[in-house]
Amino acid sequence: ALVGKPVPETVLPLLEGAAVSDKMLDAKTAAVGKPVVLNVFASWCAPCRLEHPQLMALKAQGVKVIGIAYKDDPAKTRAFLDELGDPFDVVLVDREGRAGLDLGISGVPETFVIDAYGTIQHKASGPIITDQDRAELVAAFQKR
Repeated sequence: ALVGKPVPETVLPLLEGAAVSDKMLDAKTAAVGKPVVLNVFASWCAPCRLEHPQLMALKAQGVKVIGIAYKDDPAKTRAFLDELGDPFDVVLVDREGRAGLDLGISGVPETFVIDAYGTIQHKASGPIITDQDRAELVAAFQKR
């Protein structure tokens, strides 16, 4: 429903180490005039584990990926990223699920491609598991 519309400017704290920072940021500002992939995930989410290698591959391809830790404990988020690798340029902490509501997600994981102007250009509901899934995200990312 949000494809073609601006990404909601929900301001959230950053994850620093295993704790919530005093620093606040929103996904639009985190993009800083460049296209980004925004991934909503959680350490308790089994499909998020399945898609994690594809997020690491996006990072290896030079794609800027922003994470939103959805309804998760920051220490568990950090342990998840330490175990599987950290594909994110920045992780925003959404303990209450506010950003999830603003983005209209139905569950995690969900992934969005946001252009340099802060407009959502593509949405993938569910895990990005195959190379084809990742290729679709990269194609949407490169158009921006």
